[in-house]
Amino acid sequence: MIEQVSPRNLDTWLAAARAHGEPLVLDVREPWEWQTASVRPEGFELQQMPMRVVPVRLHELDPKRPIACLCHHGGRSMQVAAFLAHHGFEHVANISGGIEAWARERDPNVPHY
Repeated sequence: MIEQVSPRNLDTWLAAARAHGEPLVLDVREPWEWQTASVRPEGFELQQMPMRVVPVRLHELDPKRPIACLCHHGGRSMQVAAFLAHHGFEHVANISGGIEAWARERDPNVPHY
């Protein structure tokens, strides 16, 4: 089962995840979405990789590194998190509610779209 973490509880997940390496937030939205609304990496590294290219770029990700996946509402990121887990990634989470929840719970300066 993929761990679900809300944006409000992300700091707790990040702190626990650090026991396994430096956490990564993997934003799997499309480039136009990143331009519309993005998160500020605070306490984590941020990498943008559209969902459609994750399979061909999988080699760019470290399977031992903690990864929390992010999208608009949480659906695509959940699919990517499950894909990563299926491919042996050990510490994977889905940021539930996506960037929409991020804007409500964590950073009201992030635009809604």
